[in-house]
Amino acid sequence: MMRFTNPRDLYHGKGALEALKSLKGKRAVICVGGGSMKRFGFLDKAQQYLEEAGMEVALIEGIESDPSVTTVMDGARKMLEFEPDWIVAIGGGSPIDAAKAMWIKYEYPECTFEDMCKVFGLPELRKKAHFCAVSSTSGTATEVTAFSIITDYDKGIKYPLADFQITPDVAIVDPDLAETMPQKLVAHTGMDALTHAIEAFVSLAASDYTDAPALYAIQMIQKNLVPSYEGDMEARDAMHNAQCLAGIAFSSGLLGIVHSMAHKTGAAFDDYGAHIIHGAANAMYLPKVIAFNAKDERAAERFAVIADTLKLGGESRDGKIKNLIEWLRGMNDALNIPHGIKNYGADSYPADQGFVPEDVFLARLPEIAKNAILDACTGANPRKINQEEMENLLKACYYDTEVDF
Repeated sequence: MMRFTNPRDLYHGKGALEALKSLKGKRAVICVGGGSMKRFGFLDKAQQYLEEAGMEVALIEGIESDPSVTTVMDGARKMLEFEPDWIVAIGGGSPIDAAKAMWIKYEYPECTFEDMCKVFGLPELRKKAHFCAVSSTSGTATEVTAFSIITDYDKGIKYPLADFQITPDVAIVDPDLAETMPQKLVAHTGMDALTHAIEAFVSLAASDYTDAPALYAIQMIQKNLVPSYEGDMEARDAMHNAQCLAGIAFSSGLLGIVHSMAHKTGAAFDDYGAHIIHGAANAMYLPKVIAFNAKDERAAERFAVIADTLKLGGESRDGKIKNLIEWLRGMNDALNIPHGIKNYGADSYPADQGFVPEDVFLARLPEIAKNAILDACTGANPRKINQEEMENLLKACYYDTEVDF
């Protein structure tokens, strides 16, 4: 038996933020990030709509990118003091992910972060509050998913929390918010969304219910991501819907080792000032992982379906997969995303050193590979992977070399 779970209500289209007026409750807490939602007036609008709904409103502001365990625990303490019956998270993936984890701690104060990390092992939520997520970026789709990513900076590891319990009750997908994204964020979140859709389509947990939104999202992204990056706001609006469809696909269809590797490399070099942004990591790793996973018959067939859907050509299955990989590399070129860790952020580093120094990367490689294999996303990957293979795959992602194993 398999499960397909979505929010109860999904409000979409321009002006959808006004749906906050329809929430019923006494107190709402708004969780928000670094300030863009305030600068563009969306935070004030959200607070106004909730107050019009008859609720007292409190704010948890300043949630950082890649939120930490400390941020989660601090926010949960504020919730315990205020006792909201609605948690409204507004912004990109970071404030929404952080608010999901705060929600768990608010409902179960004795719960530790280690308890939260037990895959699909959370107790029943909604004893104290319901959850509404309002997305402002077009990539993570956390407004419709059963996942949250929290970083333990002491360990330099991102941990995915995974449980249908943290699927929001209400999602608001208002493209007005996404039109405020800077260009680089458009690129990174767009490739994150594309990775979600592709990994969901080839995942071992894929089904008819996840295949449809995954394939359609891939088509929408092919049509709209580069124009969105170049400033076309109609394409930007379409990308906001596409990323949500990709989220619907992967929330129930799950992901694979592209995300496992991105989770475990993202913060692994922070002590060198070399933080690898999640969407960029996915973009760099996806072509390599496709080449690795294509050694599995079922995955190869599915990659060929994607190539056919995108009308990429190719006389044979292998030819179609090669064209898919080349198309993805071309997308990275169009979005100014490099093809390897060594070259990522190179403008800020000496040419002979690269973003992450080679000796540092190689020294940390075995531990990163081990942690990636243990990541919650690895289980649904279509091809099993061992320690040696993971290390070699990460090396290919560092040096941008061919994957032939």
